[in-house]
This record gives sequence, C-alpha cells and structure tokens, in this order.
Amino acid sequence: MAKVYKTLITAADRFVPSKLRPLWEHEAGPKTIFFWAPAFKWSLVIAGLGDLNRPVENLSIPQSVSLAATGIIWSRYSLVIIPKNYSLFAVNVFVALTSLYQIGRAVRHQQSAKTSGGK
Repeated sequence: MAKVYKTLITAADRFVPSKLRPLWEHEAGPKTIFFWAPAFKWSLVIAGLGDLNRPVENLSIPQSVSLAATGIIWSRYSLVIIPKNYSLFAVNVFVALTSLYQIGRAVRHQQSAKTSGGK
C-alpha cells in the first residue's frame, strides 16, 4: 500500500503549482498522515452537524461526552506535537464544540422533563 501511495504522490508532484508548493512540501502537508487523518476526521464534524436536527430524546450523552473529551484532548495534543498540526487542531475544536452543544441540549431537555414532571 505504501508503494501505491508513494507512486501517486510522485505522479501528483509534477502537477502542484508553485504557489501551493509550500503547503505540498510542509511537514504536515498532503504527503503525510498528519494531513489525511484530520481530513477524514471532518466526517465526524459533518455527522455531528447532522445530529443537530436529531430529536433531543435520541441523543446519547455518554457518546457526546466521549467525543467532546477526545476533541479537547486532541486539540491540545495537536499544538504540542512537532510539527504543530493546525488542521488537526481545527477539526478537533469542531468535534468538541458540536459535542458540547449536544450535551447542552440533552441536559436542558432532562432538566425541563424533571421540572415539568414528564419522562
């Protein structure tokens, strides 16, 4: 698999414009896992944004707490590793924010259910 990836990168290398060359050659650029891991992690953010319309009674607080915790932890980690990975930082901030928002929705729902004597 590494040979296939290396062949693709070498082939694409010829087509990278000079203005994008610094990004392409960066220590955390598209030639490394430091670029692709955060790129694919955006799918978690997209799923979290899709869940904003989910009925509040169907939210999982433990799942949201774990996503928020990992978002916060990895946000910090992305700024202390070398090279600093700002794309990893950005995606994890968004994972944490969407999860914290969902936690807030779920907690508010539980509190209103307790005060109204409902579920």
